[in-house]
Amino acid sequence: MKTDTISVIIVTYNAAKTLQVCLDSVFAQAHQHIQLIVIDGNSTDGTQQIIEQNAHKISYWLSEPDGGIYDAMNKGIKQATGRWVYFLGADDELLPAFSDMVAVLNDDNAVYYGSVLTRGLEPLGPVSDYYLAKHGIIQQSIIYPSVVFKRHSYNLKYRSSADFALNMACFGDKQLHFTYVDEVIAKFSHTGVSGQSLDAVFEKDKPGLILKNYGFKLWLRFMLRKLRGKS
Repeated sequence: MKTDTISVIIVTYNAAKTLQVCLDSVFAQAHQHIQLIVIDGNSTDGTQQIIEQNAHKISYWLSEPDGGIYDAMNKGIKQATGRWVYFLGADDELLPAFSDMVAVLNDDNAVYYGSVLTRGLEPLGPVSDYYLAKHGIIQQSIIYPSVVFKRHSYNLKYRSSADFALNMACFGDKQLHFTYVDEVIAKFSHTGVSGQSLDAVFEKDKPGLILKNYGFKLWLRFMLRKLRGKS
């Protein structure tokens, strides 16, 4: 693999309606050193056939039952060999600026994030530490250095917020830091798992995760604003 290779991991389950558009957005990238990984949860709607039709452009794919989206993502991580790692939903699309962002990545200890288009909202832009702790940022805006996954993985106890929990752990990892890049890199569909359901287990653990990874001051601010019913 080239040293600037990025592993793009797509997790699918019954995604036949959107997968080809998603794949085409990856194939159209100007950045050529992409290791494309597709992990399918044993789909029954024609998704596997779409994967097979595109197999000559896919570096690795697998279709088998799994324990949910984050279990599939962890499987994808095990196959990733790129210097950088990126997760794309099967109903999302990469934009041309994704390649522009990849071109400026140079710090193996930086968790880089840009912006995405979603729900007709303005791109988010750079955010504060408190915003990261309270709200998190959309996973499709983030490109991780591969070193992250030598120390961290998705916690399967969180059914729809394991990506939020992972980013908290990255923030608390003293060997890592977050860096913003002013690019809008993807169209994000909010109809996926993390956009549709509240993760009660994560919400219960969230104050403790903030205290552990962001420190007492941000935890105190979070708790006081929570008590007052403020964001």
